Amino acid sequence: MHIRPLDGIRVLDLTNVLAGPYCSYQLMLMGAEVVKIERPGQGDLARSLGPDPALNRDGVGASFLAQNAGKKSLELDLKDTADRALFEDLLIGADVLLENFRAGVLERMGYGPERLAQLNERLVYCSISGFGQTGPMSDAPAYDQIVQGLTGMMSVTGTHETAPQRIGFPVCDTTGGLMAAFAISAALLRRERTGRGSRLDVSMLEASLSTMGWAVSNYLVSGIPPQPLGDQNPTSAPSGTFRAADGPLNIAANQQRQFETLCRLADVPELITDPRFSEREQRKAHRGELSTALNKALAARPAAEWERDLNAAGVPAARVLTVPEALEQPQLAHRGFVTELGHPGRTGQPLRVVGNGVLFDGEPFDPPSPPPLLGEHNTEREELARRWSAATNAATASAEEAAAS
Repeated sequence: MHIRPLDGIRVLDLTNVLAGPYCSYQLMLMGAEVVKIERPGQGDLARSLGPDPALNRDGVGASFLAQNAGKKSLELDLKDTADRALFEDLLIGADVLLENFRAGVLERMGYGPERLAQLNERLVYCSISGFGQTGPMSDAPAYDQIVQGLTGMMSVTGTHETAPQRIGFPVCDTTGGLMAAFAISAALLRRERTGRGSRLDVSMLEASLSTMGWAVSNYLVSGIPPQPLGDQNPTSAPSGTFRAADGPLNIAANQQRQFETLCRLADVPELITDPRFSEREQRKAHRGELSTALNKALAARPAAEWERDLNAAGVPAARVLTVPEALEQPQLAHRGFVTELGHPGRTGQPLRVVGNGVLFDGEPFDPPSPPPLLGEHNTEREELARRWSAATNAATASAEEAAAS
């Protein structure tokens, strides 16, 4: 197996549910050793979340299984003296501490930035929260839907009649997790150059706004508030979802030549010279009439045929798939995107989990082991602490030797 870029990096993960676990899952895929610290007898709340009640009762809910493969689980009560001592031993040997408590919670437990720096000056300490560790909203509770509303993304999702609408998956949680994984990787690189750890403060609100692209930049640059346009692309027309004979079809004819090619293939060449559609801004202004004309023409054939012929002619097009259909695409199988593991809660059954879409030297990142049962690695806790401490001592000695030379 190839060496992964974060091989040897040790992550102490105090997070729950999605944003934090998604972050540490990305770090694990990149090679980091991730140890989840879970509350005794309860564990990550996601263990009881998902569509299968039986799995939820067994502490291996689908929401947990989705982003915790490849990690270890230790049960520690940070109010217990012996468990705190072991936690501090692990901290001394960790490269990264990740948490997603409300602002100030970890500090009230006795592990503020100063104490953490005393224990391990090379530690990269990352907090993920809804709104950041400072500011008037820092203490406010945050769930994905709350952040979706506060970013404005719900206001531009749907149509004028249906907006605001929630995006159909927890996009703010996953965006916050991705931004944290990126920041941690950058901080680890800086540590290699300077020997210093970092304090990272990731705000889901800000991370999500930063990914909203033209919806944000068009307003900041041009002062034009974005409007909900349903399944249509506000920057161009025809660009959005149309109706073929058997279902929806996405078409992105964003360039003039693509629009003209589409009209010829759909046997409506008269649209090319129609003054309402002859150039981009006119097409946007008359989007409804254009969509009506194209939908009438596209209804003559199935979506898969249009997808094939339009793509062959240089017009981006694709069917609109369900999630099960999307996951069964041959393209994903070719790239090894889905990995099959043993199921931790169902002996003999497979568990399928996804990677991250990155090939590293031609190979996908996939988890080496199933998600852990609660406390599955409790018997290894002292050995983990010793091994991590030894690795940190070796790294520190190496850094000091390099500095001396």
